[in-house]
Amino acid sequence: MTFKGQPLDENLLATKQDLQEALRQLLRPLRPLYSPGGAHLQIRGGGAGHPEELADMEGFSRVLWGLVPYLAGGGKDEGLWELGLKGIVNGTNPAHPEYWGDVADYDQRLVEMAVLGLALCLIPETIWEPLHQQERDNLYNWLNQINHHPCYDCNWLFFNVLVNMGFYKVGLPYDQEQMEKNLNRMEEFELGEGWYSDGIGGHSDYYVPFAIQFYGLVYARLMAKEDPERCARFRERGILFARQFLHWFSPDGSALPYGRSLTYRFAQSAFWSALAFADVWSDDLTPGVVKGLIMRNLRWWLKQPIFDRDGVLTVGYAYPNLVMAENYNAPGSPYWALKTFLVLSLADDHSFWSAEEEDMPTLPPLSVQARPHLVLCREAETGHVAAFNSGHRSTNDHTHTSAKYEKFVYSTAFGFSVPRAEWGLAQGAFDSMLALSECDNLFRVRRKNEETSIRANVLYARWLPWSDVEVRTWMVAGLPWHVRIHLIDTGRALEAAEGGFALGRQHTETVSASECAIQAANALGASGAYGLVGYTSAQMVYPNANTNVLYPRTLIPTLNVRLEPGAHLLASAMYGRPPGMSMDSSSLEAGLRTLNVTVTSAGLAVQLREGEVLEIKL
Repeated sequence: MTFKGQPLDENLLATKQDLQEALRQLLRPLRPLYSPGGAHLQIRGGGAGHPEELADMEGFSRVLWGLVPYLAGGGKDEGLWELGLKGIVNGTNPAHPEYWGDVADYDQRLVEMAVLGLALCLIPETIWEPLHQQERDNLYNWLNQINHHPCYDCNWLFFNVLVNMGFYKVGLPYDQEQMEKNLNRMEEFELGEGWYSDGIGGHSDYYVPFAIQFYGLVYARLMAKEDPERCARFRERGILFARQFLHWFSPDGSALPYGRSLTYRFAQSAFWSALAFADVWSDDLTPGVVKGLIMRNLRWWLKQPIFDRDGVLTVGYAYPNLVMAENYNAPGSPYWALKTFLVLSLADDHSFWSAEEEDMPTLPPLSVQARPHLVLCREAETGHVAAFNSGHRSTNDHTHTSAKYEKFVYSTAFGFSVPRAEWGLAQGAFDSMLALSECDNLFRVRRKNEETSIRANVLYARWLPWSDVEVRTWMVAGLPWHVRIHLIDTGRALEAAEGGFALGRQHTETVSASECAIQAANALGASGAYGLVGYTSAQMVYPNANTNVLYPRTLIPTLNVRLEPGAHLLASAMYGRPPGMSMDSSSLEAGLRTLNVTVTSAGLAVQLREGEVLEIKL
């Protein structure tokens, strides 16, 4: 991506100097967007659930996630910190027109305070010492509001911890009791194997690595003397989590699109930066390995069309896209991605910078990750990573929750799609889902589950799209083939549509179909759906534009059947691969053998890895 003469995608990202320059390249286009008082970053282009003035403050704050560690590590200021400090002084001054305002309960300002706490820890000589007494009082009083207003009972609790940690580090009064209470509460979010949920019953997604785990590792370094036992736990969990999180990354640097807040983009690798910041290493997670994960992820992202013509980050994922955004995604929100630049705070002679970048460790083709309810499959020949999902027992009201958390599989090569509207298969964009309709062109999909389990590469869920419709789903995970099986007991007539992987469209695709099979292939890969039991037809669905997170235009191979009231068995084999082989009868047969799936006259049999045979029939 080249803008304003800056060849950002040509930056080799090999040294500390390269990464410093990348940050400068990302920040230069923002200079003209600061308000006269410096306290607001006025990026425009869509809105969020909070007011524009607050969104402008959010944009200002998120830039600091990169700028603070840059300065802490000796980065040369190009005048942006002078503007930033001016903004902090004016934004915390109740008498100034650009005052950030008094805080309410559960306020977005509470989120944006966290980086100022980090700044007090890392660069007190730059943010605190230059201020005269009234300016110091204003900054302290504004930040201290976080001790008098509740945060949401999730990763937000760490914002209070970071602010109070900043107060402590510069010798200011801080709320030790509240800080301890929040740290203890977050212990209750811990699930084992290094994982947390984002609050009790919450999801386990990227909010673990770029929020709870990230802040825990920051705390582990900065409070090691004061709180050694807790810091040791954060470090231990960091290593345990890292060994699972590795599987979310492809050798080309891309990471698994899954869950909400994907517009934070290269915050995907912020956890690895925090691991380096806390000096948490092991024999299999050396500085060279961690360095490679960060740099490859950044290189991949900086080659995507994620900027506007002036070089400002947009809301979206692999391209600008408001359709997939959350209600809280403001124009400046994507700059939380700069959390990955935390490594810039490391000294020039740190082992992270002196280490040679290493390839990813050799990983097994299957990783069962019970805490986030996923089985990750990895195809060595293509680098394709897919996460098969047993689903969650609870849900929430975030945007597109079903699409972001309840699809059967998520993929680095095919991404996933969100609905554009409610009418029909094209607007619903039901890739990797079973969509059910009362024959009225309005479809329901899985949103939460009554039961879930994982046994090796076989995932199970029971879900109720209506009170009188029960679906029991089994998936046999694998690449490039996987098998899905549904036992449906319905009290009403239904239409069923089973979508495969969404394939990005180009000028031409090769599409072939038979009665119960359909596939498409092009330079981006191949996607196919093959009916094994129960389906009566197949079609290619061409979803509305901008529904997929990776590609603006896609197609979805889809199987169809009409179901009368009663019990039904449906089974399908789904194929997905980056550029390479296409689906045919011989590869299907080989895929079923590899997955140990046998189709019988009565149903299906799955040979489980421990030797037991799972028979599924009416």
